[in-house]
Amino acid sequence: MPRRARKEAVQTNLDSEEEFTLSSEEEGEYDDERLHFEERFDPAEDTVSDECDDHDQTPSKRKKYLSKKVKILSWKAETDVDRVPQALRFLPTRELGPQLSAADVHSPMSLFKLFFTESAMTNLCHNTNAQAAKSIAKGRKYKWTDVSVDELYSYIGLIFYMAAVKMSSIADYWRQDTIFSVPFPATVMSRDRYRTISWNVHMSHPDADKENDKKRGTAEYDHLFRIKPLMNTIRLACKAFYHPRKNLVVNERLVACRANTEVTRHSKTKMTKLGFKFFVLSDSSNGYTVDFSVYTGKNSFPADRGLSYDAVMSLLDRKVLGSGYHLYMDDFYTSPKLFTDLFAQKFGACGIYRDHRKDFPKTAANSLSRSSPMGSIRWIRDGPLVCVKWMDTHMVSVCSTIHAAYTGDRVKRKAKVQDRWKTKILLCPAPVSAYNHHMGGIDLSDQLLQFYTIQHKAMKWYRKIFLHFLDIAASNAFLLHKELLGNMTRKEFMKELIAELCSASQKAAPKQFSTDHVPIPAAELTSDDRRNATVGRRNCIHCKEVYGKRKQTPWKCQACDAHLCLQVKRNCFQEWHKGVSSKMCR
Repeated sequence: MPRRARKEAVQTNLDSEEEFTLSSEEEGEYDDERLHFEERFDPAEDTVSDECDDHDQTPSKRKKYLSKKVKILSWKAETDVDRVPQALRFLPTRELGPQLSAADVHSPMSLFKLFFTESAMTNLCHNTNAQAAKSIAKGRKYKWTDVSVDELYSYIGLIFYMAAVKMSSIADYWRQDTIFSVPFPATVMSRDRYRTISWNVHMSHPDADKENDKKRGTAEYDHLFRIKPLMNTIRLACKAFYHPRKNLVVNERLVACRANTEVTRHSKTKMTKLGFKFFVLSDSSNGYTVDFSVYTGKNSFPADRGLSYDAVMSLLDRKVLGSGYHLYMDDFYTSPKLFTDLFAQKFGACGIYRDHRKDFPKTAANSLSRSSPMGSIRWIRDGPLVCVKWMDTHMVSVCSTIHAAYTGDRVKRKAKVQDRWKTKILLCPAPVSAYNHHMGGIDLSDQLLQFYTIQHKAMKWYRKIFLHFLDIAASNAFLLHKELLGNMTRKEFMKELIAELCSASQKAAPKQFSTDHVPIPAAELTSDDRRNATVGRRNCIHCKEVYGKRKQTPWKCQACDAHLCLQVKRNCFQEWHKGVSSKMCR
């Protein structure tokens, strides 16, 4: 792509009406931002390779480089005995699992309302109505009546319905002239009403937004001001109604959005390349989202000890969780400083790491090489922290403050022996086995969100985050229901939740498609034309109901099974269906 075309593509704002330009200070921070998210590189922790040639360094640089080296230790093999530090005592502050009584009745709607409470919805209605009034005052041409709490719950129900029933555009849910038409949305609210609510849904008050916007470019400006009222409610609910089990997972999540805002980030390593970066703490056993934070830039965290360090620490609250928890994370977060500080706060940690990270052992004495056989293990212990290298199909580096280097675990691998593939039993370090087992919690969490994720195009960036809040609330509500009752699949749960939000019955017979309402003969045709005109005649229900007369007709409606006149001067078929058509197309 030509440079000019790339520049125009970057500058195109597809999802936001708000323009954003970088100040001179923010331009200086751009390189760090690119390293954080495009390369997953943390300047506070990651360094250039220590394998650089000493001849390329000046004496002063070489002296500085040598002074920063960690103490040299020799790698040990799997046959050497590793002394594990004393295990941390697991002391949660509350009983594990849902903080609700299993004896009470818990419907999908009642569990969802734990996160989107009546008070939060009342505040949301107030702000949405204020935003609509502001838009109309600016000259927007559409009809608006103030939205109520019940109507907003119905609106959310339609959003979940659209996540379960995929169509190419919003308008298709109200279109009744194709074989793919669906009748349900029109029974909840009109298409225009749904659109006007979508345009104006607002989590903060517009007047307060204006005051915050005046502070743009200063330290007092809050990048997340438009989403904070609802975000704080969701975060508190996630922690209040569920206490996680012993093993937790820290990871990042990218909410897709192409808006050109200061909180949008780019990532090369995720399937979603552009969007809002969430740091997430979840329960490894079921994928429950315990807590999350939204990254807004280099100065998101006051500690300023590096993004990977600060992101993990911001999600942990010992007063809420307790102590003795085990945290699992990937190589973006893992560092000796983080793990030792977590251990000092009574949190164990385990994760794969990058060899070039600061303070990790870099000695070549007895280390693995590319020619080492599969299953080879090398380890170094420095106090509570053990660093392990394992030769799988490629070299794996992992460290832990929880496990011993090797405890006898085995894994199966396919290996080529004399031009034939055979199954081999390999030694496997304990931290690797635990990491592979517990990091599956991230897959559980992401799968729950992806099954019925809400991905609508939005004119405003904060509506994208609002939709993700709905995803988090629905997923956590389902997990609470599963823990308490365990008698519903995710599909059944969402079906009942949608019905309750929209005040609809799941067992109500769906209305027939308009394409089924065609006239057909009331009786089977025969070879006798004179008989066809008389056989199968029945009284027209429209003539009987409207005119009180008995008029026989050989025609009936295929969908309704109702006998109706179909003549040039008396078209009861058309008149009787007018009411049905007007309701379906409303």
